Amino acid sequence: MKKKTWLYILLSILTPTVVLATEPEKGASFINSIDQGFSSFVDVIFNILFFSIGGFPLIILWLIIGAFFFTIRMQFINIYGFKHAIDILRGKYDDPEAQGEVSHFQALATALSGTVGLGNIAGVAVAVSMGGPGAVLWMTIAGFFGMTSKFLECTLAQKYRIIKPDGSVSGGPMRYLSAGLAEMGQRTLGRVLAVVFSIFCISAAFGGANMFQANQSYGAVSNVLPGLPSWVYGLVLVVLVGLVIIGGIQRIGRVAGTLVPLMCLLYILACLFILLTNLTEIPGAIVTIISGAFAPKAVEGGIIGVIIQGFQRSAFSNEAGVGSAAIAHSAARTDEPIREGLVALLEPFIDTIVVCNMTALVIVITKAYNAEEFAALREAKKGAELTAAAFGTVLAWFPVLLAIAVFCFAFSTMISWSYYGERCWDYLSGGKGLIIYKSLFLIATFVGSVSNPSSVINFSDATLLSMAFPNILGGYFLCAQVAKDLQNYMDRLRMGVLT
Repeated sequence: MKKKTWLYILLSILTPTVVLATEPEKGASFINSIDQGFSSFVDVIFNILFFSIGGFPLIILWLIIGAFFFTIRMQFINIYGFKHAIDILRGKYDDPEAQGEVSHFQALATALSGTVGLGNIAGVAVAVSMGGPGAVLWMTIAGFFGMTSKFLECTLAQKYRIIKPDGSVSGGPMRYLSAGLAEMGQRTLGRVLAVVFSIFCISAAFGGANMFQANQSYGAVSNVLPGLPSWVYGLVLVVLVGLVIIGGIQRIGRVAGTLVPLMCLLYILACLFILLTNLTEIPGAIVTIISGAFAPKAVEGGIIGVIIQGFQRSAFSNEAGVGSAAIAHSAARTDEPIREGLVALLEPFIDTIVVCNMTALVIVITKAYNAEEFAALREAKKGAELTAAAFGTVLAWFPVLLAIAVFCFAFSTMISWSYYGERCWDYLSGGKGLIIYKSLFLIATFVGSVSNPSSVINFSDATLLSMAFPNILGGYFLCAQVAKDLQNYMDRLRMGVLT
């Protein structure tokens, strides 16, 4: 896409906001109308997708059952394949001649940039606010079993990816659903599931991966820059995201490969500082989390409500079973699909079991989850601001550090998901109209920045989790193939054939 075309796109999005800024009353009215219209739309979508069975939303049951089944079917590959996954990530089995666009590390970094972010920072705070500290234990359990879901979908993405004549890769659930099920004699079902997944993925790219990131990161940034208007923040994000997504997966991979490890390190060090300075309180915090998981008090919905929040926020954080990361991993340079699946199972471990738990311990130790002065933040579901407040109880300048991390996490998630949605748009349109998709993506960035947090969270959950319906259904059909390929790969590994 020509740079001049992109300049026109950015100007068409930014010009109305600049004009409105010169007329504050009209600008405020415009922002409010966007918020109200979006909230009404979200209410309808959310009620349709999150109907309950025995108190559990159907989508949460779908994710839980799928993760348990795949883990047992793959004989706990999330445990016995862990060390080998680390070896692959270190480059021990890299083949520079293998087909693909990015390295194992860059694929993992791109996928992590779509998961490690506000789901870990804002999402954990929202889970604890709504379900109590006990929700964290269920998040961890969901993350453990989700490692196998991630392994399955990313292996399939590699197995059924398409290498185009120019060397670019097109892969993901839309490819393995259509091609994989066609091989089993279910061509029509495969095509239907692929189309449904693609539509849901594009919606999620606009919602949870874009609007949620813009909305919650603005909360954290405005906490340290109180006078910053939401429309200005949205404008800045539009420009920055637009400049990166022009370059496709290779530029996204380079940016993510640099930004994600740095931000992860920064955030983890900040968490470690708080935890180490409150070392004696960690055992008590762990007890609070465990006891809250099985004996919740004064939590709406009781233990079922706690489990729902834990699994829901885990799915939003690590996206296991959703199929999104499979799109990034399909582009990795390897001729062994199982190998990339093993790399992918590290994502829920890093994302949920490590980073989410560190965030949760900070929130519990600092009492931000039940302190009266933070009640308004919990009520408004301002997760990023609540986490910032927790950090601020230790050192006043910590919210500034967190704001930087939140912004970078949000930015990396948005650019990664722009690629996910783009690949699905490419599948549905045959490569036509990508400029329309990218324009809509940037518009969604601005809308997310100025909308009500509660509406954005509901829309994000609905669009992201809905992808699991076609993805996991296809996984049931195709898991026998993956189990056979896994056995073959591990046999060759034990015999020393793989180098």
